[in-house]
Amino acid sequence: MVNPPHEAMHHIFRHDLHLFSRLKDVLGLPLPDAVEAVVLPNDLTETRPVERRVDTLLRLDSARDGSLLLAIEAQGRKDPSKPASWAYYVSYLWTKYGLPTVLLVVCQDRATAEWAGLPASSGPAYMPTLSVRPIVVGPHNMPVITDPAKAAEDLALATLSAVTHAGDPDIGAILKALSTALRDVPENVADPIIEFTAQGLSKRPAQDLWRTLVAVDLSFYKSYLAEEIRDEGRAEGSARASADAILLVLEQRGLDVSDDVRARVTGCDDPETLRGWLARAVTAVTAEEIFAEE
Repeated sequence: MVNPPHEAMHHIFRHDLHLFSRLKDVLGLPLPDAVEAVVLPNDLTETRPVERRVDTLLRLDSARDGSLLLAIEAQGRKDPSKPASWAYYVSYLWTKYGLPTVLLVVCQDRATAEWAGLPASSGPAYMPTLSVRPIVVGPHNMPVITDPAKAAEDLALATLSAVTHAGDPDIGAILKALSTALRDVPENVADPIIEFTAQGLSKRPAQDLWRTLVAVDLSFYKSYLAEEIRDEGRAEGSARASADAILLVLEQRGLDVSDDVRARVTGCDDPETLRGWLARAVTAVTAEEIFAEE
């Protein structure tokens, strides 16, 4: 049951809405002079389910130091809303488990890493009631592992090195070291490393290099990625053959093939489209006419 002292200690601020501002001298803080104060609902219960998920949550147990929670977040870009989410994660986990919580943020570029490492506070700078300052892993502090022997010593660390240095000029040497190190490990060990690296390099030029290294250095593996690369190679070969056939028909019929037509044909990788163009190439009056129905 809430007792009278409890009620009085906070209700006085409802009674006099400007009391907090007048405490500046007592507290020794540069508080602003409140122009207007508004009483808001004090019920902080969620009225509807709100899904909040930390990327990965681990409990680390030590016989000497006890247990702690490690909340891991992958951050691809600056996001002004994230510090508030991180503060929620840490305070919620602290409340739920009663354990110290460490927040680790993993980044792929220096600018995002430097931003993520800055302390963020829920209050004004002179009253940082709740502050969050993550530990940050990124290209600024991860080792550049270009020695296959070093990569083999810790494949997971080498993978994290590759992922965090995805945009680094040395990424080619990093990936080559990793693919070389994977040659001598069992397939069930190599497979997840191959997949994690491919996922981490997604939508970056380095992913194409990694896929090539997997196809060449690790061609004996039957992983999902290796099979996908081989399937893509077969599809690309078929597309090239179809494009060559279209251009050959047009040229043999004496039609003028412009650079634009040649580029469009060779740049297409859709089998159905290429088959349609090849059929029209047999009767088209001009090379451009093979695209007429599109």
